Amino acid sequence: MTLKTAEILKESNLRVTSCRRDVLETFLGRQVALSHSDLEEALKENFDRVTIYRTLKTFLENDLIHKVLDDTGAAKYALCNHRPEVPHHDHEHVHFKCEVCGNTNCLEEIALPKLRLPRGYKPREMSLLIQGICKNCSQKAY
Repeated sequence: MTLKTAEILKESNLRVTSCRRDVLETFLGRQVALSHSDLEEALKENFDRVTIYRTLKTFLENDLIHKVLDDTGAAKYALCNHRPEVPHHDHEHVHFKCEVCGNTNCLEEIALPKLRLPRGYKPREMSLLIQGICKNCSQKAY
């Protein structure tokens, strides 16, 4: 376990368990949005699907990850960026899905536009998915 992993869990007031540690390390290692099945495949030797699901639910409830919907409608999860210099992070940013490698990345530097909904509508969350070719795949193409 890396010191960073333990620190992140403790800062979120979460007990350090082997599943939480391994799920968090998987997110840190891959740095793209992951589905439950991605995590299940990566961690199947040590944890069952229910344990991984509960860990994802705990991470969502404690603001360690946020949900990302891609073009298939399947939920993926991305690690929240908790930087000390940013007192409040926002989940409402652009996500980019590469048509070549299939990875979905957060583009946190691009905020979603503020929208005014008609009277009576109450937003809970907003998302914007851009599809195309990521910088890694476009560099390989040439």
